Amino acid sequence: MLDNECDIASRERLQRHIDECGSCFAVYGIEEKVKSLISRKCGGDQAPEGLRERLSVEIRRTVLIRQAEGDR
Repeated sequence: MLDNECDIASRERLQRHIDECGSCFAVYGIEEKVKSLISRKCGGDQAPEGLRERLSVEIRRTVLIRQAEGDR
C-alpha cells in the first residue's frame, strides 16, 4: 500500500482496516514516516537496511514516549 503496488480493491480494504485498527494505524504511520524521511534524505537512493531499521526504531521510541506523556 505504501508503494502503491496493490490494486484498488485491496487498497480500499486495507485502508478501511487501518482506519478502524489503532495498532495497525500506528504501525502504518511509522512506516510512512520512515519511507518519507529516507526519500527526503537519500534523494531517491536506496537507504542501507541498517539505516532504515535504526530510523524505524527511533521513530517507534519517539511515538511510545509521546503516548506515555499523553497518558499522564
